[in-house]
Amino acid sequence: MLIKQPLLRHQLGPRAFSSSCRREKQRLVILGSGWGGYEVLRGVDKKRWDVVLVSPNNYFNFTPLLASCAVGTLEFRCAIEPVRRYSPAAGIYQAWCDSIDFRNKVLQCMPATKPSHVASPSDAAYDHQISTTSPGSGLFFPLKYDKLVIAVGAYSQTFNIPGVKEHAHFLKDVRDARAIRSRILECFEQANQPTLSDNERRQLLNFVIVGAGPTGVEFAAELHDLLHAEIWEHYPSLAKMARINLYDVAPSILGMFDSNLVQYAEKSFRREGISIWTSHHVDKVESGKLFIKEQGEVPYGLLHQKSQSIIADDHLNALRIDGTPDPDVYVIGDAASIATGVLPATAQVANQQAKYLYKRLNKIIKDQPHEKPFEFHNQGTLAYVGNWKAIYDRPEEGGLPGLNKEKGRLAWLLWRSAYFTQTLSVRNKILVPFYWFLNWIFGRDLTRF
Repeated sequence: MLIKQPLLRHQLGPRAFSSSCRREKQRLVILGSGWGGYEVLRGVDKKRWDVVLVSPNNYFNFTPLLASCAVGTLEFRCAIEPVRRYSPAAGIYQAWCDSIDFRNKVLQCMPATKPSHVASPSDAAYDHQISTTSPGSGLFFPLKYDKLVIAVGAYSQTFNIPGVKEHAHFLKDVRDARAIRSRILECFEQANQPTLSDNERRQLLNFVIVGAGPTGVEFAAELHDLLHAEIWEHYPSLAKMARINLYDVAPSILGMFDSNLVQYAEKSFRREGISIWTSHHVDKVESGKLFIKEQGEVPYGLLHQKSQSIIADDHLNALRIDGTPDPDVYVIGDAASIATGVLPATAQVANQQAKYLYKRLNKIIKDQPHEKPFEFHNQGTLAYVGNWKAIYDRPEEGGLPGLNKEKGRLAWLLWRSAYFTQTLSVRNKILVPFYWFLNWIFGRDLTRF
């Protein structure tokens, strides 16, 4: 149910300043600091390329850990890596790419930082808005390129459902995880007020998740663990009223997994009290309630909603309107649709595309042959289903040696070890297990700030 749309804006403005520099080296501009863009930034030869990164965020989101951050299993710093780690070897602009002139190889960019006159700490809401959804200062600047990598990800789509954008919480960024954690705790503090009836409390503590892919399932599992641990300990009467509902238009959850593993996950969820509503359609969302075609009005305290692409060839070059590849423009990650086949919109795909691309770019700059097309090697798919259990689906070819289709505690150990080994910095390789151990001993932090 993911519809991909590049995060490029189409509004032009006057040139305010130029970011031109000495041109001894060819300039490689990378748009986006996600799984694709950040990996290209890490791996490309910055001594041979004049590398410039343009992204509205000055960090990389380790998205598989966002669900854990949203419920306090991990702290937010565990899910981010600073892109400034690679400056001054690479130029970095916290900005939006507004438009691309492919003929003249010029980008029009707008800063994603606050205007200089907005400096008060009380303007945090404004800061969040410009950093995630819209340009900041209104002053455009041009940026020339010799090679361009478009790795801007995809917008979370509302599918034209009224009210989704205004009332639902998405989970694509560490800021989203922070907002969700705050809202969960706020629901319990509101429900704890003596002025509310039990019916009002049950409505506040009805947590609705729309989208039963890996992100939605893992968030439901993490939320279940929170409710049955710290919430049960500190809000025992309210914990009994809390409910988790998982909705999807598909006939089953985790559609990309083997059917036996899906049945195991569904059985685990139902045993733990998580309601699964497949083949259900959301008609509209209002404050505190959503309308399901098959059920009617459903009240909620928290609503979590899941999230047109550029066509590329098998060398990841963007295709022009006439179908010919642009040799100077590459597209990777969720922003790309490969003409030769459909690939899942996962971090694994974006990461492999980025590794392929930076190796190719490093050969290009050395005038070495680079004709091998991109091939995706599926290492398997993991999903946490709560209560220290997970599932692992191994592909028919490849995957992890010695493992097949695993479920339960073994798959959970594999899930944790995979996320640990995939963390990119030494700092987070220390922080992630540290916070896992800390929360196992002392529990999650229920402070709302």
